[in-house]
Amino acid sequence: MKEEARKIIKKLLIEQDINYVQLAQLMKEKGYQETPDTIRSKIHRGSFSFSFVLEICDALNLMIKFEK
Repeated sequence: MKEEARKIIKKLLIEQDINYVQLAQLMKEKGYQETPDTIRSKIHRGSFSFSFVLEICDALNLMIKFEK
């Protein structure tokens, strides 16, 4: 699952044409304290909290939709 989580986040960033530096800035504007290096590390490991995913979505103005 870690690999899948990593792929999903990386795909989102590619689709939005956002790099780690830009993402860190967008997250900072929303009040989240992440640096480009911590973002890169978390995504590279594929091991991060769901709240981190929600913060990324918030910064990119995306919503998560669960479907059955």
